[in-house]
Amino acid sequence: MTNPDRIDDVDALRGFALLGILLVNTMAFASAFYGLELADPAFTGIADRTVHLVIALFFEMKFYLLFSFLFGYSFTLQMRSAEKSGEAFVPRLLRRQAGLWLIGVAHAVLLFHGDILTTYAVLGIVLLMLRNRSDGALFRLAKWLVILVAVAWGALGIVATLEPTPLDRPGILAAAKATELAFRGDWQAIISQHLTELSSVWVILGLLQAPSALAMFVLGLIAGRHKTLARPEENKALFQRLLRAGLWIGLPGAIVYAYASVEMIDSPAAIIGLSIGLITGPFLTGAYVGGVMLFLGTKAGQRLRNLLAPAGCMALSNYLAQSLIAALIFHGYGLGLIGQATPLTTVLIALGIYTAQLFISRWWMARFAYGPLEWVLRFITIWRAPQWRKPVGAR
Repeated sequence: MTNPDRIDDVDALRGFALLGILLVNTMAFASAFYGLELADPAFTGIADRTVHLVIALFFEMKFYLLFSFLFGYSFTLQMRSAEKSGEAFVPRLLRRQAGLWLIGVAHAVLLFHGDILTTYAVLGIVLLMLRNRSDGALFRLAKWLVILVAVAWGALGIVATLEPTPLDRPGILAAAKATELAFRGDWQAIISQHLTELSSVWVILGLLQAPSALAMFVLGLIAGRHKTLARPEENKALFQRLLRAGLWIGLPGAIVYAYASVEMIDSPAAIIGLSIGLITGPFLTGAYVGGVMLFLGTKAGQRLRNLLAPAGCMALSNYLAQSLIAALIFHGYGLGLIGQATPLTTVLIALGIYTAQLFISRWWMARFAYGPLEWVLRFITIWRAPQWRKPVGAR
């Protein structure tokens, strides 16, 4: 990379995270039953359940945490960049978060109600207020955020088990059918459905994703202070410990979560499984960080870095492009395939999108200094037009 403020390994990790985010989000685009207490009756075969198990096991509840960790890490890079340029950091960060929030709102309303950018925009302000806390205080905060949200959901699951309420299957089926019909409609119907979904999604984001994301923001901030990802040789032992912890703690927890969320989706056990996934998810995310960083230090890892890093450089543009492409495939103003693609077909579609993004990103970043939306966000952040094309000699 020609930008001295960028760290190739961080960009490669971000490019890797795009794959997990895409796989999970595409499943949500493909089925109106995603996130409901009932599996789609059209896709309940062994192959369908196996795909859902794999997605739940390795990707759900892990990759948004990876993105969150990298957000916190990049926060320290932005601080150093502001210091290097002699500009005040706080106004820059506030402008950046405002721009991110506006982009997120547009994304949530127009393309995908499961947007994470608005949450990141708000949590970024919280991270700004925490930036001067000690490493110990930040680590304790991260630990208790994860524990408390997991315990809260676990308690909810236990209460639901002790006082079970009959599942309203006809009501859930009717709601899913109505959602599917709305997403097969025109622009107005789809935007209206997004607004309807957002009324409940905000609660889930606030009570489920936000505390865990903030915990990973904080851990990323700590890692960024110590330049952990910029000094891979010095931190090999740490990456190995992260990998072992993920295998011994994160993976068993992910197995419980995946089984409960797929095979016991219509019972309170799914909520208990969710709580276990919440408390063990960060360990598997840590294993992804450690494993990828160790692999990037090998000869084959250099090739992987070259493949992933350009996509990570323009992760914001790629994230929104993923939603746009998925919307064109599954929504009514495009092919309208919602409810028709099998889980395996959906995964293959996602892999096709990701592969295309890797090659397009490499072509783009060889010629331009920023991705399209990264350029917009950079403009808002520094309040002047940044360089658009790379100098000929830097390509």
